[in-house]
Amino acid sequence: MGKTTGFLEHTREVPLRRLPSERIHDWFEIYLPFPESSVRTQGARCMDCGVPFCHTGCPLTNLIPDWNDLVYRGRWREAIRQLHATNNFPEFTGRICPAPCEASCVLGINEPPVTIKQIEKTIVDRAFEEGYIKPEPPENRTGKRVAVVGSGPAGLAAAQQLARAGHSVTVFEKNDRIGGLLRYGIPNFKMEKHLIDRRLEQMRAEGVKFQTNAHVGVVIPADDLRKEFDAVLLSGGAEWPRDLQVPGRELKGIHFAMEFLPQQNRRCEGETVPEGEAILATGKRVVIIGGGDTGADCLGTSHRQHALSVTQFELLPKPPDTRAPSTPWPLWPMQLRVESSHEEGGIRDWSVSTVKFTGDEHGNVRQLHAIRVGPAPRFEPQPGTEFTLDADLVLLAMGFLGPVRNGLVDQLGVALDKRGNVDTNENHMSSVPGIFAAGDMRRGQSLVVWAIAEGRKAARGIDLYLMGETRLP
Repeated sequence: MGKTTGFLEHTREVPLRRLPSERIHDWFEIYLPFPESSVRTQGARCMDCGVPFCHTGCPLTNLIPDWNDLVYRGRWREAIRQLHATNNFPEFTGRICPAPCEASCVLGINEPPVTIKQIEKTIVDRAFEEGYIKPEPPENRTGKRVAVVGSGPAGLAAAQQLARAGHSVTVFEKNDRIGGLLRYGIPNFKMEKHLIDRRLEQMRAEGVKFQTNAHVGVVIPADDLRKEFDAVLLSGGAEWPRDLQVPGRELKGIHFAMEFLPQQNRRCEGETVPEGEAILATGKRVVIIGGGDTGADCLGTSHRQHALSVTQFELLPKPPDTRAPSTPWPLWPMQLRVESSHEEGGIRDWSVSTVKFTGDEHGNVRQLHAIRVGPAPRFEPQPGTEFTLDADLVLLAMGFLGPVRNGLVDQLGVALDKRGNVDTNENHMSSVPGIFAAGDMRRGQSLVVWAIAEGRKAARGIDLYLMGETRLP
């Protein structure tokens, strides 16, 4: 695939990021344009490796060598056709997926891997610019009705697949805009929201209906959906955040990340957050507890809100700078990752456990008390390593425990697995006939690429349930 000797002639190249001193003053995406010639050169690096491990590294099993070769040859219309064969929304994955495909690239055994993610992003952006992407409504309608609860990437992928199979699909979203975590969890500097709106236009033209401010299980009884629709897909995400049960947790100024991040996304949409509800880092000493992607999103947002200082703590030890021996190729590597937000400033620290918070006479948090700990799984406190850090705003970004129990899940009575997620069979159907689940609600907190893969698989299961057969991939 690509140029036979391309991987010998060319090195890995990625687009440059705008200077941190510039980008922290706006909410636009951080990358500079990448020339077409550079993208085609990167496509040339894809080897004829015989067994393309990038297929298995990608949960969507994207046809990566195929569209790398097509990009190298400048055949953009064919490239987007191959890309869309397995991925409904490459404009999302090309921006916010951490690219497990690159971690399993065969070239990556002893050389920098192919820039798969950038090639993917360029294909879909070019296809929209050239008008290659158009609505694909079905030729015939089945008369079957499907409700999709939740409009994140899993729900949207399933909705599009089901609509193209001829079913009447309605997506229910509790918020006032469609997109789920894509809309309210991912900061604009990582993915601007007009990209969601552009794809929604296509889906509406394909027959998908959207209902916002429709909180199923709260505003809309779950039984109403069961009566009105032939099948229901639960794709509401894993929104139950992991809490930090230590003394002082009740103090004002301590918030979950998903209380903080959506507010800024709403501001970027032109909305006004009531002053009494606003959570802002401006002029504050911010502490972020959690070293993952959500923590990095809080970090970048705090920079753009011009925090006085930002410190990010992680319970686990600091990863090595290069791939750890415990995660050899083609596994996802355990290694230190420096996100764009980390380039912009702040302090990162590892092996830190929060012991308690203390505050002032008005009930506001003022200090975080912590201790250094040993490695997992015991995280034993290290005597003599206690320390205190001043804090005006603490953001908890420690992951999620699964779907919220009260409301929709309880009303439907679906069985849960040992991890607290909705339990399903191989066709993504739950213990209740006709009720399906996909995405984080089924597999737990995960990646956008997994969410889309889950949505596509659930759509196939629903189509099979409704029609007795299916042609969906």
